[in-house]
Amino acid sequence: MNKKWDFWIDRGGTFTDVIGRDPQGRLHPRKLLSENPEVYADAAIQGIRDLLGLKSGTAIPADRIGDIKMGTTVATNALLERKGDRVLLLITKGFRDALRIAYQARPDIFAKEIILPEQVYERVIEIDERVRADGCVERLLDIAACRPAIEQAKADGIDAVAIVFMHAWKYPDHEKAVAKVCRKIGFEQISVSHEVSPLIKLVGRGDTTVVDAYLSPILSRYVQRVAGELGPGPRLMFMMSSGGLTAADMFQGKDALLSGPAGGVVGMVETAKLAGFDKVIGFDMGGTSTDVAHYDGEYERAFDTEVAGVRIRAPMMRIHTVAAGGGSILHYEAGRFRVGPDSAGANPGPAAYRRGGPLAITDANVMLGKLRPDFFPTIFGPGQDQPLDVETVRDKFAALAAEIGDGRSPEAVAEGFVTIAVENMANAIKKISVQRGYDVTEYLLNCFGGAGGQHACLVADALGMEAVLIHPFSGLLSAYGIGLSTVFASRQQALLKPLAEESRSPIEDLIAALRQGVVAELAAQGIAEAAIASKPVLQIRYDGTDTALPVNFEHGSIFRARSDFEAAHKAQFGFVYENKPMVVEAVGVEGSDAGAAARDETESSLEDKAASPWQIRQFFADGGWRDAGIFQRDGLKPGHKVAGPALIIEPNQTIVVEPGWQAGITARNHVLLRRIEKKARQAALGTEADPVMLEVFNNLFMSIAEQMGVTLQNTAYSVNIKERLDFSCAVFDRHGALVANAPHMPVHLGSMDRSVETVIRLNSGDIHPGDVFALNAPYNGGTHLPDITVVTPVFSLPLEGRVAAKRSGGVLSEGTANASSTAATTPSAAFGGTSPS
Repeated sequence: MNKKWDFWIDRGGTFTDVIGRDPQGRLHPRKLLSENPEVYADAAIQGIRDLLGLKSGTAIPADRIGDIKMGTTVATNALLERKGDRVLLLITKGFRDALRIAYQARPDIFAKEIILPEQVYERVIEIDERVRADGCVERLLDIAACRPAIEQAKADGIDAVAIVFMHAWKYPDHEKAVAKVCRKIGFEQISVSHEVSPLIKLVGRGDTTVVDAYLSPILSRYVQRVAGELGPGPRLMFMMSSGGLTAADMFQGKDALLSGPAGGVVGMVETAKLAGFDKVIGFDMGGTSTDVAHYDGEYERAFDTEVAGVRIRAPMMRIHTVAAGGGSILHYEAGRFRVGPDSAGANPGPAAYRRGGPLAITDANVMLGKLRPDFFPTIFGPGQDQPLDVETVRDKFAALAAEIGDGRSPEAVAEGFVTIAVENMANAIKKISVQRGYDVTEYLLNCFGGAGGQHACLVADALGMEAVLIHPFSGLLSAYGIGLSTVFASRQQALLKPLAEESRSPIEDLIAALRQGVVAELAAQGIAEAAIASKPVLQIRYDGTDTALPVNFEHGSIFRARSDFEAAHKAQFGFVYENKPMVVEAVGVEGSDAGAAARDETESSLEDKAASPWQIRQFFADGGWRDAGIFQRDGLKPGHKVAGPALIIEPNQTIVVEPGWQAGITARNHVLLRRIEKKARQAALGTEADPVMLEVFNNLFMSIAEQMGVTLQNTAYSVNIKERLDFSCAVFDRHGALVANAPHMPVHLGSMDRSVETVIRLNSGDIHPGDVFALNAPYNGGTHLPDITVVTPVFSLPLEGRVAAKRSGGVLSEGTANASSTAATTPSAAFGGTSPS
């Protein structure tokens, strides 16, 4: 038996979660404030002391600790707050503003004043060198000319340097030479793009390199501080954004941005597997935001991620975040309900927190009786000793109901806001599932985070899902997932070769070289080569497009790789190109410790019976008050069943069992919620605009337009579309009136309806399923001739002559504004949207 304690830690922005596993294998959870300088210097170290029974400041006996696995937001917070180290950027001459200009995509499409994110590098020095895409040296490296400027930067106190040259991912000699000079000058942190991110595209590779230089020093100092407190005995590992662990001395800034949330993804997957599910959607709802993730047999990693305005080209768990949490503020304006995206935060917090805050989703659940003050910590008010303020919440909702003035009760108003919040979260899940070709009704919803249990059943209903899992450690699932993670390493390298038999040799040679690097990294952490499981992955795209899809290459078959890519492209985008060349953009190899012992959870015998409620209260659901049983989680045993409506009270959350749902306690002590009654369809609302459903349908139709835009961007050939995002998508009714548009380029939106009206007018009675109309004539709603408007009719079933038109307009040629034009028909032919037949 292991005689030592192991610790799994997630150091978040607000709280630090610590789970200790004692020598007998029992788990002990602990939650602390991440920043509490009056009491302790570091929350992670204090959590370890608390679980070992040591006083604050006491030395930690290293012989009592085995492994420490840790995720941290230190790097993320430094990037968000722009508190990293001072960085010098060395870049090819002529490209000093390349990372600032980036792709020219506007961060806020409707903002009148564009405020670009602050750059993380402090100073730029252009290096006189240039290697072309074919490897030809256009300008020899002249490091002597700029060495004085580099030495001056070092003398001015800049100690981190990022080196980014054109095409260095393939031809790195110039970067190597400059890095050697920087080492001689004495820079402590030197990040070189061909080592940090050896992938094509200067902007992503450059940003990743700068971020690595910016964050690695501060991360290194934190790691050293933690290691110093622990002493030489314990094995300290950190969670990477890719979802695997690495030794503390190998932890880099570029790999730390999703350190904590990646643990949540691992936790949601591994706990779902233990519950018998292999398809899972993760739903992590906190106070200010909700994170969602998708799993279908393999972890999904993204290689193009934007964090705090910086583009990262490094493997990260694919996590989608939406600004909807318990603190999301409720708005009523112009006859329409709206939830968020602004948040009440922790201070002042929702109205119920007794700090004068606005109404928020938490207050709506208090109003509905789903959050009960008598089962909530008494930590509010000036003395932090009062319960949730129910009276203030009731008064505010009563005032809001009177302002709306349509006869609905304050409870109905609160339920309307919850409905909108649920739809917002459901739409976020659609973006990572339905939008990418997955049928979400076949999945388990694994719910965690402090506010998730209040909305789990409602979110599942909104998506047609029929099973929800809530783990006993759902409030600390990121820390739990970090504990279940294994040591992991990966390597990627751009290739740009056709997916064809003649490319087999360079593909296999690159795989062998990358595997060698992965094995060496894992071997340096004490993992024997025989215990390493590795997997090659090809990033494949159609020639001319920019969206590469990952395809496993364990089988080594080019033919199968083609068919797997086509299947993935068909599922995500709805079509495949016939006889279109495919390109292997990059090759990757992933390796992990296959010998690590998987954690199992003890199964108990089932006591199959309906649990008896501790109390009977009421909560508001489906338009009326309903009797609801109150159950203490500690009193529920494996096999017990709880039929909704009911509330299950846990130490850190409330689980709402909605009508038509049943909660069962599994043999592993998980709460598994299932819908046991078919959900009733809502009756027609009448002809008056309902402010709740108005917002629900607005978000739904906008989501459709956004999905159109994502597909257009990811399948486009034009740089203007796929990088600058110069296009617009919208949905119209059968008369050509605008229903909803996505937040795309505004210039196209003004005349979109005229384009659709023209198509309907010119083709009246001759519009059929499968028709697609194109027009660019300025007199028929076009903007200018190079902007092509595509109108596709969508028929309801059965066909009744009713049509909803969707329209997407995009700039399909570069340099579209011709300064020499003297007429609307210059510079090309105009076509006006007549029938294609």
